[in-house]
Amino acid sequence: MLQDIRDNAQGTIAKIIIAVLIVSLSIWGMDAIVGGFRGEPEVATVNGEDITEQEFLRMVQIASQQQLSEMENPDPTLLDEDQIRRDVLESMIQAEVLAQDAGNQGLELTDQGIDQLIVSMPQFQVDGEFNQQSFTSFVRNLGMGVSEFRELLKRDYVSNQIRTAVVRGGIAPAEAARQLLAIQSQTRDFSTLRLEAASVADQVEVTDADVEQWYNENQQQFTRPESVDVAWIELSLEQVAEGIEVPEDEVRERYDELVAEQSYEERRSAHILIEEADDADERIQAIQQRLDEGADFAELAREFSDDPLSAEQGGDLGYLREGDLGGDYDEAMLSLEEGEVAGPVETDYGTHFIKLLDIRTSEPPAFEEMAPEIRSQLAQARAGDEFARQRTELSDMAFSSENLEDPAEQFDLEVQTRSGVTRDDNEAPFDHAGLVRQLFSADVLNDGFNTELIDVDQNTAVVARVREHYPEAPQPLEEVADRIRERLEREQTLSLLQERADRVLDQLREGQLSPDGDDWTAYTEVVRNRSAVPEPVQARAFSLPTPDEDGYSLGTAVIGSDLVVIALTDVSDGDVDTESEEVRNMAQFLAQMNGQQEYNAYVRTLREQAEIERP
Repeated sequence: MLQDIRDNAQGTIAKIIIAVLIVSLSIWGMDAIVGGFRGEPEVATVNGEDITEQEFLRMVQIASQQQLSEMENPDPTLLDEDQIRRDVLESMIQAEVLAQDAGNQGLELTDQGIDQLIVSMPQFQVDGEFNQQSFTSFVRNLGMGVSEFRELLKRDYVSNQIRTAVVRGGIAPAEAARQLLAIQSQTRDFSTLRLEAASVADQVEVTDADVEQWYNENQQQFTRPESVDVAWIELSLEQVAEGIEVPEDEVRERYDELVAEQSYEERRSAHILIEEADDADERIQAIQQRLDEGADFAELAREFSDDPLSAEQGGDLGYLREGDLGGDYDEAMLSLEEGEVAGPVETDYGTHFIKLLDIRTSEPPAFEEMAPEIRSQLAQARAGDEFARQRTELSDMAFSSENLEDPAEQFDLEVQTRSGVTRDDNEAPFDHAGLVRQLFSADVLNDGFNTELIDVDQNTAVVARVREHYPEAPQPLEEVADRIRERLEREQTLSLLQERADRVLDQLREGQLSPDGDDWTAYTEVVRNRSAVPEPVQARAFSLPTPDEDGYSLGTAVIGSDLVVIALTDVSDGDVDTESEEVRNMAQFLAQMNGQQEYNAYVRTLREQAEIERP
């Protein structure tokens, strides 16, 4: 049992724990686990067990926080609260159904088992060992007590055991896997004849009466979407920064700080490395003697060094900063004057002789060169504080104001207007889903309030109001007549081409025509989803049945306004060995899919049999 727990802790449980908490926290992670809320309003009842309002609201909050954490720039206005509430309630109901089923089957996890599971989970380990502080912090960040978390984990583990058992019980014969792989690697030979729209263009005629009749019969397809004319004001960090003046002495002070931070010394050194070996001491003594006699350091490096890359360069390691090599090498290098040699120096790599070749210090840009950028950065930083202050004040004022003119005047902003803003596909700033959602809310749309102040990006905040609302309405004929005419012309064109195609198909069936003439294009050994054949033609060719030995399998495909006749001549399944690793992997995959389908059906049955009430 405990070994199974360990295995699961490193696999399924460890991977799903966060998702499990999000789905199940509000069900079992409540005080109800250890005593419960009594008489609390419920949002649903599952087989007599209540899902309380407090549990539900807590779960909604967790789900909202989860969605915000997944945003690059978290913005609460982008949350669809109604959808979150619907999804949360459905998840809670299903989780409760599964938990009750596990209990009915007598499945449980002992206290010893839950302890072993917790200490085995990677989320709570530091350097491979269980860390109590990591565990406690994780649980507290969820807003739970340890006992609540233990009970939650215990119930979720048990419920997951049922899923694991059902999914693992899925079966898929090896022959089914082999057949599927053979179909996937199948090749087909076929020929095509393209009938072009231009060949029947002189027979196509669509009158104004045809257009009007089609419009009247299909008017529901032509509606002008709901839209609003809007006014808005926009507060941006850039606007605020334009009014910020930075004193010259502050620019100079920041320049000096940057120079101190960015100035550094680099030292170019060469070395001779002697790695540990039986003759190491003899070689070190020989190098020392030669250096004392005035031998060239670079030549000695080429002759003696065990670092082949630098030896070719006379031991040259290039320019290094303090800390690049660290330890005793750095200490020796930093103690040298240009041209001096230190050694022997012991490091983890072996024994070194070190020569300092050059010293250079970085030269920072001149003040005049850096001043504009520094001034802009300081202005932006100062503007950030001012922007935050103005944003707070604008938010309060816009909330209480009956118009935009008053806050615009107060903050020296321009009231901008735009017509035809819809629920989708708008230009900035109304490409922000949260702002658009508020524009079409009852408070703003019907009651005439301003929207909240919405951060459409990190440095821009917008408040808007509706000037005029236009409900969804039919588009007049004159707006859509050209589109209808194009549609009817295409339909007529394809109908005429289909008549021609039918004659070609009849001739092919009767042997009066062969698909190998100059007008035909032949394709051989075409592989599914991997060829230059136009997608509609390939999809149709691979949907045709295998042809008779002496015949064709025939069909047509549409490309734009052209029609393509297809004559399939041969189908060859791929050669797949039933005993191959590929077949075994496919069989395992199919078995898992079948097991998952069986589990889904199992869950649906539980849901259908459960007595679920929603007040």
